Amino acid sequence: MKTLQDRPALTLPELIQELAAVHGDNPALLGEQSTLSYRALSNLVDRVARWAAGQNIVAGDVVCLAMPNCPEYFAIWLGITRTGAVAALLNIHLRGDALAHSIQAAGATRIIAATALLPAIEEILPSLPEALRVWVYGQAAATGRVEMLTLPDLIEGAQCPPPEHRPAPSDLALLIYTSGTTGMPKAAKITHARLLEWSYWFAGMMGAAPEDRLYNCLPMYHSIGGVVAIGSMLVKGGSVVIREKFSASKFWEDIVQTECTIFQYIGELCRYLLLSAPSPFESRHRLRLCCGNGMSGNVWQAFEARFQVPKILEFYAATEGNVSLYNCEGKPGAIGRVPPFLTHRFPIALIKCDPVSGEPLRGQDGFYQRCDPDEPGEAIGKIQNTGESQFDGYTDKNAAAAKILRNAFTPGDAWFRTGDLMRKDSAGYYYFVDRLGDTFRWKGENVSTLEVAEAISACQGVLEAVAFGVEIPGNEGRAGMAAITADAQFSLQTLQTHLGNSLPSYARPLFIRRCKSLALTGTFKLQKEALRREGFANPAASDDLWFFDAGIGSFIACDAAVLNRIATAKI
Repeated sequence: MKTLQDRPALTLPELIQELAAVHGDNPALLGEQSTLSYRALSNLVDRVARWAAGQNIVAGDVVCLAMPNCPEYFAIWLGITRTGAVAALLNIHLRGDALAHSIQAAGATRIIAATALLPAIEEILPSLPEALRVWVYGQAAATGRVEMLTLPDLIEGAQCPPPEHRPAPSDLALLIYTSGTTGMPKAAKITHARLLEWSYWFAGMMGAAPEDRLYNCLPMYHSIGGVVAIGSMLVKGGSVVIREKFSASKFWEDIVQTECTIFQYIGELCRYLLLSAPSPFESRHRLRLCCGNGMSGNVWQAFEARFQVPKILEFYAATEGNVSLYNCEGKPGAIGRVPPFLTHRFPIALIKCDPVSGEPLRGQDGFYQRCDPDEPGEAIGKIQNTGESQFDGYTDKNAAAAKILRNAFTPGDAWFRTGDLMRKDSAGYYYFVDRLGDTFRWKGENVSTLEVAEAISACQGVLEAVAFGVEIPGNEGRAGMAAITADAQFSLQTLQTHLGNSLPSYARPLFIRRCKSLALTGTFKLQKEALRREGFANPAASDDLWFFDAGIGSFIACDAAVLNRIATAKI
């Protein structure tokens, strides 16, 4: 971070040019189809910037980018931001209205799409402004409103004059979208300053060095896979192995063959690896560190033991937020803590919330109430106009305003709402509990869907699990329901016994739905909104559904007669 203090006007596109002079032909980004050295990366960034300037893309313009993971993806958005324009990183899995909304929310005037993603763009073009220009990067014929953009075009871009505008650290560089699990995706504003802060901060946390090589299979349209994983290595002269997608069966062989020393994870990936068959490569890796978020305590210890990873660095952060936590001590299950000497830089509080509405509670003095040790509450971060404590908001001003709590503890203060429930133990370690709104109340008790899902996932034969609350007519609160996928080792009786030993009675799901598959988000998180809407009354015909009958003390098949009894009885 000292570099940023000494050079407050520095931006990432400029830094890449300087790194090229130092590291030259050393590999920077290694993809499946192409590799860019530091010099080649810098040259491509410069050519994209010149090409963009030649297309009259100027400061303040927004260019949407829809491409799968590859080295060129990083170079293209860097080149766009070099002009002072903003790159909006589209979720490549979105289609239809959600994709159109993302483009419109960004206020985009141009789109660059890879060949494979062009059909999704062409499908929604009639609903987009007529003046919107579209380029396809790759092998495809230009038709109608779609123009070609190939590597030769970018090479010729070197003949154009460089952009006249030099972006400042406070200028917007990217728009990165939220997942949209509670509505349409929101476009979060990311400044040039934040790009470098993320890069240097994580480089320091990971102890990045020129000999490091990081394995990155996370989507590059998100902040971790697209900025943190890459920037943290490049600023220290390391390299990044980029993969388009995660493969549990090929993971360890790829890690060994590419000689990676760091793996950037999402918790679900580690659980998939634990469930996978043993690989002869899993004991031959050179990994010194796994860095990521979302790894539960039980997965952590099993992962560490089986794969002999020397260190796991778990962290908590949100793309648009100002709350960051790091578990540097390697305490299984914790997402981090704030050392006393850093509390002034990272002011975080946990506040009490209404268990039903999720709204924060004010005390008799009119201010919000802080949680006691081990009491779950929403995590909030104080908004200050310095570095990591800022909140730059979304393109949607109303959505940004909804994330701010004012007059929280003192008149005039402002705090960012994470929407995440956490608890902090007496030693100062924070633990993730659930997303606000995912917890539900049953039999007078608050139930964490994350806790239930983790307990179910630990049962023999269960491959994946999500938990949620469902309403039962005539009953207060919401009853627990879980959707699972399972293998041939699964036994309903084994699961029932396991739940009895793992969860209190009020937290044990009354409904179990065995599905053929469960949908994932782009960051490998299990989706449950559709399952929650379907509830226990509308499962797919091919799915098994069981109800726990307290009268006989076991799960039974949920047929029409059972459904009718549930709908007319007090559970």
